[in-house]
Amino acid sequence: MLLDTASLYFRAFYGVPTSVTAPNGAPVNAARGLLDFISRLVTDHRPTDLIAAWDDDWRPEFRVAAIPSYKAHRVAESAEPELDGESVPDELLPQVELIENLLRAAGIARLGMPGYEADDVIGSLASQTSDPVLVVTGDRDLFQLVDDTQPIRVLYTAAKGVGNAEVIDDAAVYARYGVHAHEYAEFALLRGDPSDGLPGVRGIGEKTAANLIREYSTIGNLLEAAEAEDSALKPGVRKNLLAGRDYIAVAGPVVEVARGIELPKVDSVLPSEPTSVAELRALTEEWGLTSAVERLAVALGWTEWS
Repeated sequence: MLLDTASLYFRAFYGVPTSVTAPNGAPVNAARGLLDFISRLVTDHRPTDLIAAWDDDWRPEFRVAAIPSYKAHRVAESAEPELDGESVPDELLPQVELIENLLRAAGIARLGMPGYEADDVIGSLASQTSDPVLVVTGDRDLFQLVDDTQPIRVLYTAAKGVGNAEVIDDAAVYARYGVHAHEYAEFALLRGDPSDGLPGVRGIGEKTAANLIREYSTIGNLLEAAEAEDSALKPGVRKNLLAGRDYIAVAGPVVEVARGIELPKVDSVLPSEPTSVAELRALTEEWGLTSAVERLAVALGWTEWS
C-alpha cells in the first residue's frame, strides 16, 4: 500500500475541524485524521507493506522548466524568494512536522526523493515491484499507473473519502474517461488540468481528447496525422494541434509520473511494534493523540500498547 501522504493529510485537515486541538491549544486535526485514515486503511485492506510517499519537492524544477505555469497558482509568495513555497494553511504547516515525527516513531515507512513529487516516488515504487500494489490518493494523475496484470490499483478518495473510496482498475478508468489507464497520461496532456496549471491543447476538451487517443493511440501518431497534407482530422482540431506543438513537445515529462527513480531501500513491512515507544508516548501525550494512536495500535496489532 502506497500513500499519497499530502493528499491524505490535506483531506484530513479540511475534513476534521480545527477545533480538534492539543493540550496547548494547537490544531492537530490533520495529524489525528491521518492516523485514523491509516488505521482504517490497514483494517480494511490488510496490506503486508505500507509506505507513506512524501513530497520532497512538490513543484520540481524539471517540470517548471518545461511549463512555467505548473502549479504556479499554488505558490505562496514571500519577501525572500528562496522562501517561496506551497501555500499551506497556517494551522496545517506545523502539523506536517508532527506527522513526520509520528510516522517515524510508529515505525511506518516514509519515503521522499529530492527533486521529485510523491507521485514520482509512488510511480517508481509501483513499477519496480512485481507485487500487487494499492495506491491511496485523491489525485487522478495516478490513474496512469493502473495495471490490471500486476495488479496496480488506485484507491481513489476524492469522491467518497477513505472509508468508502473507489477501487480504480482499468475498466473504471475507461468508464470515466473513455481511455485505458496506459493511455491516461497522453489523454491528460491533451485535455490539460487547471488544478495543476497545465493548459492542455487549446480547444481540445476531455471528450475530444479521448476520441483522439482512441483513434490514434499515441501523441506521436496524432501529430503525424495533423502534419499530413491530406490529414483526416477535422480542420479545427488539426489547427489546434499544430498550434499546440510547442506545448506538446515539452509536456510529456510534466504529465507523466516518473517510474525509474533510484530510491533508497526502506523497511516497509507493517510494524509489529513502534520503532520508539518512548517517543511515540511523548508525542501522544504532548499533542493529545491518545485515542488516535490507540486505534492505530489496534489496527497494527500492537499487543503491548495501551
